[in-house]
Amino acid sequence: MKTEVIVVGAGPTGLMLANELTLAGVPVVVLEKQRTRSKQSRAGALQPRTAEVLDLRGLLDPLLDGVPPGAEFGGHFAGLPVELDCRPWHTRHPYPVRIPQAKLEAFLEQRLVDQGVPVLRGSEVSAIEQDSDGVTVGDIRGSYLVACDGGHSTVRKLLGVPFPGTAGTMSSAVADLTLASRSDTVPSTSEHFSRYFKSADGYMTILHPMEGGLYRMIFGKVTGERPDRETPVTAAEVDEALQAVYGPETRLGELREASRFSDATRQVERYREGRVFFAGDAAHIHLPIGGQGVNLGIQDAVNLGWKLAATVNGWAPEGLLDSYHTERHPVAARVLRTTRAQGMIVNPDQNEGVAAVRDMFTELLQLPETNYYVSGLMSGLDTQYAGLGPRVIDLDLTTLDGPTRVSQLLQSGRGLLLSLDDTPRSIDRWSDRVDHVTAKADDDTTTVLIRPDGYIAWSATDDEPLDAALTRWFG
Repeated sequence: MKTEVIVVGAGPTGLMLANELTLAGVPVVVLEKQRTRSKQSRAGALQPRTAEVLDLRGLLDPLLDGVPPGAEFGGHFAGLPVELDCRPWHTRHPYPVRIPQAKLEAFLEQRLVDQGVPVLRGSEVSAIEQDSDGVTVGDIRGSYLVACDGGHSTVRKLLGVPFPGTAGTMSSAVADLTLASRSDTVPSTSEHFSRYFKSADGYMTILHPMEGGLYRMIFGKVTGERPDRETPVTAAEVDEALQAVYGPETRLGELREASRFSDATRQVERYREGRVFFAGDAAHIHLPIGGQGVNLGIQDAVNLGWKLAATVNGWAPEGLLDSYHTERHPVAARVLRTTRAQGMIVNPDQNEGVAAVRDMFTELLQLPETNYYVSGLMSGLDTQYAGLGPRVIDLDLTTLDGPTRVSQLLQSGRGLLLSLDDTPRSIDRWSDRVDHVTAKADDDTTTVLIRPDGYIAWSATDDEPLDAALTRWFG
């Protein structure tokens, strides 16, 4: 089988990347070793920037269909009892969006299947050969391969790519379950995430309700011997933790899905090895706290997708593909530092010094300036690449065709020159890869050139000529 891009891994990163490539008309094949998709909820909500990125492609509204309205709460940092306020970041999605990771994966995979993209489940990669012209995996030949196959990436191991960092110092479990009976201390309504933290008898738990009578529980022993990460999570273990923290009247009903995780923190030194790229957990792992993993992976995919498509389609300017590593590696490195800090603060088995840091951080987060900084960091809304402007704000616009939004104009996956003044401009040389729209906005804004991933590459206030910016990013 011949294709242009082989994507290994059908998690949110790999599936989003495959959708991006398909949108750009690039043939892609997805390989996934698991025969069936995991039904575990995993991340229970999407960060605001993830929601914005999905909205840039018209994918958010279908995902929200059928999601019951609920109370809106800000995000959290290390489970501290202060809501992170993303409203000052001028986003349409200032709160974590209650879409479980499992639902996102199912939706993205079905879109690929509907478009005839091969998603080959039960396909485990056992060997990789690459040369100056392409990459071969089994009987599949592609121009490029992207490893999106998780923290234990087979691709990374086969290529001998180092994964430096720190090993895990703890082991915790996450489970989807029902309750046969419950005490009054078990939460039954949506609340800020910090309200779900509870510790007792050597256990720490985070138990919160989901749809259909399900609960999601994260738990671990604070002291004493802890199970190895590869040890299966048992119903007896879950029941013991429930009773220890919520009382003997709280009993497990059914254990639906469960897995373990650690606080291991690692990152590949280079996101590119010849014609092979790394994205998502294959490129970086960290303590799964605050929905950072999905947020990073989706943005990896959208950053790489249009650049890889430009290369395959023959119009990528020099260095465009290498800018994937240059832009995304520092973003993940920053998140890894942040999750390390949260791991220290969230641990209830803390000495007086850590308790004092926790109290101080709680006070600091109540300051508007600190809350603004941390909310941007945790949500991904503050991400900005060197030499570029910030992410574009999803303004309401009026065009000759009627009202629209910036995000709706980017659903083609192409670049966008958004003219908001009366200065005539021509982009004929780039018209096959950049859309030109003239509009009016209520806000005091200027004409901007926007990359397909939603970042401002040029504005009319820059000293650089528009043609130079178009050439740098669009060939």
